Amino acid sequence: MSRSLPSLRAVLGVVTLASLGPLIVWDVSPEVFPARAHQVLAATPLTVVALALLVHQGIRRVAPMEFAKAILSAVAFVFWAMNQLLPDDPRATLFNDVAVAAFVLDVVLVILGWPAAPAPSAAGAMTSDRAAPSAGA
Repeated sequence: MSRSLPSLRAVLGVVTLASLGPLIVWDVSPEVFPARAHQVLAATPLTVVALALLVHQGIRRVAPMEFAKAILSAVAFVFWAMNQLLPDDPRATLFNDVAVAAFVLDVVLVILGWPAAPAPSAAGAMTSDRAAPSAGA
């Protein structure tokens, strides 16, 4: 695996977690923010995590069905973000319901084991991201 991929993964994780910072600051001191800032502050980490998930799965070069499932999760996060960003929009309930439906479908697919993980091959076991256990382990 290229050395840049773990660092890109770390950057994705750090940026995603950092997007929570302003939201937490708002929770402690909402008076330092402009009116309606909370909507943007709440929508931002949801959008960032959706994008990070898709980039991460792209880096991993997952199977098309697994990437489709990542898209389902990203759709759920984006519609949740839209609901946070536009709570007074007449479609806010629709945004929320699409997010709920996508999250529920995603979890049901996990419970059902879809998409099934490919069976490890001898060659695949040798190129895994994880180190092989030592002989004494």
